[in-house]
Amino acid sequence: MDATREAEQIVAIEAARTYVASMAQRKPIDLDAPNVGQLLGHLMSAEVLLMEIADAFDDTKTGR
Repeated sequence: MDATREAEQIVAIEAARTYVASMAQRKPIDLDAPNVGQLLGHLMSAEVLLMEIADAFDDTKTGR
């Protein structure tokens, strides 16, 4: 495995870990009367992080 690819993988995973850790610092979401905008924001952020992780581990990319 080349060092650049390994670094990309580490950065993607650490970004996801940092985001999840920051969730503990935030006000809990009220599931009885959820703030749709807040939930949507969390879902979008999670989706972007998962896409970055998938991209970092994609073996089908040219040159890898």
